[in-house]
Amino acid sequence: MKFIFEKLEIPDVLLIKPKVFEDKRGILSQVYDKDEFYENGINLEFVQDIYTVSKKNVIRGLHFQNKPKEQAKLVQCLKGKVLDIAVDIRKNSKTFGKYVSCILSEYNKNILFIPEGFAHGFLALEENNLLLYKLSNKHFDEYQNGIRWNDKDININWNIDNPIISDKDKNLPFLKEII
Repeated sequence: MKFIFEKLEIPDVLLIKPKVFEDKRGILSQVYDKDEFYENGINLEFVQDIYTVSKKNVIRGLHFQNKPKEQAKLVQCLKGKVLDIAVDIRKNSKTFGKYVSCILSEYNKNILFIPEGFAHGFLALEENNLLLYKLSNKHFDEYQNGIRWNDKDININWNIDNPIISDKDKNLPFLKEII
């Protein structure tokens, strides 16, 4: 087994810990193994990889794509350290409006699996954070949507006073406006 799969407080979101091989040459670690992911309930085809680079104190999100172009995501921080957030926006879910958070970093090498029906965002905790996304559906601007990062009904503890946020993300709707 090359990975450990851990269920978080919202059990559909998984923290994936890859096995890391380190020696005097450096590090070797897998990011994805279709068979092992399938065996652990991630029965998806990933069709697009994208990456972001974010400066310290940047919040990106909370983003998702509308039906029929919803996306599941595998997110890994290849450089730096981020507070990663997944918010359940599935209307009939017991955990609707709840969120889970975890630290993803170049140091722990963990991967977060976020299924369809979740909004995603993160806070960059170091300079020049590089995140890699593996997506189950391509990115389509016309289906892009989101929820305001500071929605009081979700009440995410970002633990920051003055984050750097894009104008687009500052003006996203609140969860109750998109239900």
